[in-house]
Amino acid sequence: MRILVIEDDSALCKSVEELLNTHNYQTDVAENLKDGEYFISIRNYDLVLSDWDLPDGCGVDIISQVKEKSPRTPVVIMSSKSSVENELRAFKEGADDFISKPFNTEVLLVRIQARLRFWGSSVIEIEDLVINPDEEKITYKGQEIEVKGKPFEVLTHLARHRDQIVSKEQLLDAIWEEPELVTPNVIEVAINQIRQKMDKPLNIGTIETVRRRGYRFCYPKKPSES
Repeated sequence: MRILVIEDDSALCKSVEELLNTHNYQTDVAENLKDGEYFISIRNYDLVLSDWDLPDGCGVDIISQVKEKSPRTPVVIMSSKSSVENELRAFKEGADDFISKPFNTEVLLVRIQARLRFWGSSVIEIEDLVINPDEEKITYKGQEIEVKGKPFEVLTHLARHRDQIVSKEQLLDAIWEEPELVTPNVIEVAINQIRQKMDKPLNIGTIETVRRRGYRFCYPKKPSES
């Protein structure tokens, strides 16, 4: 899972980044609102953690961009200005959690994990298709489908972002720990495995290729409708 941290306090930012990396989260770091907006425009995130006070604006202002791109992506706001008014504003703007500074980093980690469990690990159910990330299990009309490993993660990521076209680069960033060490062809291999092990035997279509742009989750569209 990939997390974006937007924080201009370099010491705090480093400690949060190290904590997240230790727990196997892939982490990007931005020190201002502009850089945070850029990262959000080019990548899909499972969670965004933003400070309230940034050099070029308020971290709350980024919530609308995150939610417009992916409505279910959690946004956690950190703030040393822990007034009731600020907390209410954050939630009214769409924040999923608010944590006051100073805070214990382990408490922050637990709250992040809770938000990710609520969104990222919940069962995805679309008509007769059920994807259970916690158990790495897919069922269709009660029949279990043998799609595991990276193909399962690719399918799950696309299903979570089913209203979007996701590029190969975005899939690499979201799923592979060191995307720069693998070629985009691994995405094609994973997609092919999904189609061979799942789509063709069941006569369904789950992923469509959008030429020169990437892939989009398309179930419950039938293959003949492509």
